[in-house]
Amino acid sequence: MSSSPLDNSLVEEATRWRRHLHAHPETAFDEHRTADFVASKLEEFGIEVHRGLGGTGVVGTLKRGTSPVAVGLRADMDALFIQEENAVDHRSTVDGKMHACGHDGHMAMLLGAAKHLARNGDFDGTVHFIFQPAEETGDERCGGNLMVKDGLFEKFPVQAVFGLHNLPSAPLGSFMMRPGPMLASIDTFEVRIGSALAHPATQYAVADPLLIAAGIVQDMHAFKARYVNPAEPVVLSITQFQSGNPADRQSVHVTPDRAVVRGTVYTLNDAVRDQFETGLERLVRNAAEAGGARHEFLFERGYPVLRNTADETEFAASVAQEVSAAVNAAMQPVMGAEDFAFMLGAAPGCYVFLGSRNEREAAPRQLHNPRYDFNDEVLPVGIRYWATLAERYLTEAGSSGRQ
Repeated sequence: MSSSPLDNSLVEEATRWRRHLHAHPETAFDEHRTADFVASKLEEFGIEVHRGLGGTGVVGTLKRGTSPVAVGLRADMDALFIQEENAVDHRSTVDGKMHACGHDGHMAMLLGAAKHLARNGDFDGTVHFIFQPAEETGDERCGGNLMVKDGLFEKFPVQAVFGLHNLPSAPLGSFMMRPGPMLASIDTFEVRIGSALAHPATQYAVADPLLIAAGIVQDMHAFKARYVNPAEPVVLSITQFQSGNPADRQSVHVTPDRAVVRGTVYTLNDAVRDQFETGLERLVRNAAEAGGARHEFLFERGYPVLRNTADETEFAASVAQEVSAAVNAAMQPVMGAEDFAFMLGAAPGCYVFLGSRNEREAAPRQLHNPRYDFNDEVLPVGIRYWATLAERYLTEAGSSGRQ
């Protein structure tokens, strides 16, 4: 545990911060007021503030002593395009946007740790508090990638970087992590099949894009089932199929001239990503050519596989054991994606889940839900974890001579 106990007034203050942030959500790269709020609090704590990385990113730097060792602690800031259905006093004041993933809580916990360490921290070295925009984009134009490309770790060098995400399906205060692949990569694809409009009586004269696209959907699932090693975790989802004009009832008398299929691929293996990109493109091309239709195939790389490094995961688990009686350091990988993977591609580190289950019967236990609200009862656990991790990392790194 951190060398000094957590002040109850700090937890109450962090709760107020969290609810303020929840009431004023901002989505990817639009986190201007959020960044202002975070920066003003860090400055209030006496922490040096740097702004602008990744667009609206904020980095607070707290240095003590003479050690060159530094550690990075990261929280995400963006909200989602979801209409909130909660009736709480701190519900979103922005129509169509809400903090449905708990990033408001992530910011409040890291701000709480920053204030605690600025007042009571006992360490020799540097802590960089990284507040990242745009985690929710799902593609390479995300805040994690842009902050790294903007020189995050050149301007703020660290020996390791750590991240945290709440998990409402897991028991309150529990921790989960694993070394190696923990979260999947995410890639998106789009298929466009083109032909010409035709009357049903003469549809035999032109290619049928709807029929071809429907066959492609089936072929994609067959590709996964028969041509990819079943030992490889893969989630293939067809999420959109569009053809014709459902708003025009008269168009039912005309066969469509185009069809569009979109979907996602999640995997834990980079070689499987390559296999899907080349395999699906070949499948689409062959189906379109066989049916006599035009085609386009787009495959867009998103977040890479999130891989925790072994030493940092062992360290994070030992810290978690100081603040929680429930720690699983060998959890099963989760087939979701997270752009903290870009930071872990540039520096050693570990990403952990923190259980935040709310035992109220009506409380949803899944993220991205219009009735989700971060459970404030987990705030002190997260603050203690961050403060303990920073102090212990710098103390142990300094004593071991790690540079």
